[in-house]
Amino acid sequence: MDFSTLSEALESKSYAKIADICDNLMLQVAAEGVPYQDEWPYAIHLLGHIYSDDTNSARFLWKSIPAAIKDNQPELLAAWKIGQKLWVRDYGGVHEAIRGFDWSQQVQGLVAAFSELYTKKMFQLLQSAYSTISIQDTALFLGMNEDNATNYVVQQGWILDAASQMLTVKKQPLVKEQKLDPSKLQNLTEYVFYLEH
Repeated sequence: MDFSTLSEALESKSYAKIADICDNLMLQVAAEGVPYQDEWPYAIHLLGHIYSDDTNSARFLWKSIPAAIKDNQPELLAAWKIGQKLWVRDYGGVHEAIRGFDWSQQVQGLVAAFSELYTKKMFQLLQSAYSTISIQDTALFLGMNEDNATNYVVQQGWILDAASQMLTVKKQPLVKEQKLDPSKLQNLTEYVFYLEH
């Protein structure tokens, strides 16, 4: 079985392409009727869906994997644990699942990239949802210890109140909608009318 496109995507750190590459390869192999289950890179395939934030596809892939393979591939089980935590929105549990396994050399880059992406996503979630938040909760969401989480958000402009152990969130500036001048709309309408007739 030729996994060269998958290997190239992993080497070039094109992690967003991995799920599609694996899905297409699986369809090709299934169409040819070639048995593939024993050598299929299930952990990478599952992590590709997780990286792409497609938990539905990850869940369906998990359900399609034979039980014997699930039982014999600890890395696959570890990848699924991340998926389970995402599914139930256990934000701190996602970070624990990532750190709770000694990932193979082939998968380490993908897991590290997902971890970084997930931390940024959680930071943006906190930024949009809170005006103040405790250091402890921030650390839980970001998957860091309290000192690292505090340093991370303070570098982003958040303000620390050491006495209360609370952080004041720096909101992103809102982008205002531009209002269209009615005269410009009239000119555009006349121009389109002129072009059509």
